[in-house]
Amino acid sequence: MAELASEREGLIKRYEQGPTKLRDAFARVPKEAWKWRPGPGKWSAQEIVCHCADAEMNAAARIRYLVAEEKPTVLGYDQARWAEKLDYHSARVELALATVDVVRAHTTSLLRRLPEKAWSITGTHTESGPYGAMDWLRIYAEHLEKHAGQIDRTLAQWRQEETRPGVRE
Repeated sequence: MAELASEREGLIKRYEQGPTKLRDAFARVPKEAWKWRPGPGKWSAQEIVCHCADAEMNAAARIRYLVAEEKPTVLGYDQARWAEKLDYHSARVELALATVDVVRAHTTSLLRRLPEKAWSITGTHTESGPYGAMDWLRIYAEHLEKHAGQIDRTLAQWRQEETRPGVRE
């Protein structure tokens, strides 16, 4: 039990630090590169940030459904469709970053005050089946870290494109 509590606290700390990693990665992107896509079907840095904002709102609702509802069902969504239909390139990126900050802070507070029994609740995810609070935490503790890395890779590709226009590897 102590081992699980220690793992959980480490994951909560990673979860809490995610917005800083995302902001730091995005801050390295020059404005002229915000909307540059590394290839067909790939997201720009701005689209990644806007996805993160929408994902955070979904994640915040998911953990709340898991711990507060009887027989919770967690809905999946088509993130690529959201990026297209919600026109992430027209969104205000500073509001997306602020959303990530506020939603993460609010949810971190919730995670730290959940009773022990809440961590063993299991619901059903519409795409992946059984889904519990620890499953949720493992996914979202690394979610913004992964997207910060994606922004860094996109920036590196943009820089390469800037030095070798029209050449893609």
